[in-house]
Amino acid sequence: MSEKDTENVVHRLSTLRERLHAGMDRREFIRTLVSAGYAVGMAHLLGVEDFLATDDGDVPIVTALVREDIDDPYSLEERTRTVPAEWYAAVEKAFEVNDVLAESRLMGYLGSAVVPGDYRSGTASVSIGVTGDSSLVRDVLGTVADGIGLDIERFDDDEGIDSIGDIESGPDTGERQPRLASDVTGGTVPGGVACETSSSMATLGPALYDPNSETEFFVTAEHAFEVNGDITGEGLRLPTETEESFDLGTVRYDHPVEDLVAVEPAGQLDPINQIDTSSPFSVRGQYTRWGLADLLARGEPLEKVGAMTGHTTGKIQGIDAVTCFTDDFCRHGQIRWGGEMDLIDGDSGSVSYHPDPQDPDESVLIAGFNNARTWWPGQSYVWGVSAYQMTNTLGYHF
Repeated sequence: MSEKDTENVVHRLSTLRERLHAGMDRREFIRTLVSAGYAVGMAHLLGVEDFLATDDGDVPIVTALVREDIDDPYSLEERTRTVPAEWYAAVEKAFEVNDVLAESRLMGYLGSAVVPGDYRSGTASVSIGVTGDSSLVRDVLGTVADGIGLDIERFDDDEGIDSIGDIESGPDTGERQPRLASDVTGGTVPGGVACETSSSMATLGPALYDPNSETEFFVTAEHAFEVNGDITGEGLRLPTETEESFDLGTVRYDHPVEDLVAVEPAGQLDPINQIDTSSPFSVRGQYTRWGLADLLARGEPLEKVGAMTGHTTGKIQGIDAVTCFTDDFCRHGQIRWGGEMDLIDGDSGSVSYHPDPQDPDESVLIAGFNNARTWWPGQSYVWGVSAYQMTNTLGYHF
């Protein structure tokens, strides 16, 4: 991004929104909008339409996309709740600050994440990792970040950050035994069990749906296919406890940035919207970005079932994260949660989830897709692409 482009982004964020404080009522808002030269119909472009749609002091947010009919994966509807306007304004501004930072392409920028405070505090912060002089971050953000906490951590070059290459999921699995599918007599296989590529093992996710073609896929981590170049057509197999192995299908779509593959079923078995636990959970839908912010604000943990570590839980550490620690590009829309030992080799491809608040004993909502864990000093979390990011960029949903 050029210096002029950066200035334009900063200007965009620091003009009208800086005037829309939490205590402003609708009349004052409309006067401000008009005096700034905007039509009221522009509210959706400014990201403030919710401000007009609620009582003063509360803001409605869409927390999840859920199935109206559990048996129909395409019957998605929005689920909402109201949150304090002060908290909403702080988190929205933190999202914007994070976007400015990611777009700035600063030398030494390694990644960042939004960390909403609890509802009572009405605050939010941005956690930032850099190499070199951290003052550059503050210079770029300037007054845009006023009122938003900046938690900047500096990594030295000798800590190895600049030499990290391919994604790693974790340490050696040692004597751990993988969780193998136990019963496929029904012709389906749930997420949370081991699957195999020609070169490694990963975890199978629950069914992934493409609403455009109304097609369902098996899904797992792209990096499990240790093949250079295009992996379209590569096969995925399912080992079982009976030592019988099934052909799940071949890679139809390869998404290296999101680190996932959509595998077209071969016909022996079909994907299903379930996660394999002692009492299998059905996937009812998925969380939005604001839904994840709400979970973090309330201190709600995420869970996962991996082929090697099984069921684990951990707190959310950051959302809407940008990760530039690997490869030559940055990954957007990430979740940071749990600790580095919640994901080891073979767990990649699992999903993070949280019980559906309206049916916690039977159903879950997907938060994201687990790709890797930290291996650099001073950090400990699992990271992966959020379900909402998969939907926004690729169109898929769980």
